[in-house]
Amino acid sequence: MAQKVAKAGVKREKGWLYYLDKQGDVSRTKMARGGGKHNPGKPQKIAKAGVKREEGYLYFIDKQGDISRAKMARRGKKK
Repeated sequence: MAQKVAKAGVKREKGWLYYLDKQGDVSRTKMARGGGKHNPGKPQKIAKAGVKREEGYLYFIDKQGDISRAKMARRGKKK
């Protein structure tokens, strides 16, 4: 189950990939479709959130446009 970390209220547009960047802010970049050469350009900062990441969690932008996190499923040691 995911838990909300911060309210960002990001409105998504088609053709863009939204993600949490290294500074903990919401950024977006043009999605690559099909083959061939692709130069999406620089990512754009959409919302300042300043989220501090914790190890063992996957951070993502949920359907409401807010930042959420979910515990990562990890397997045990290989025998």
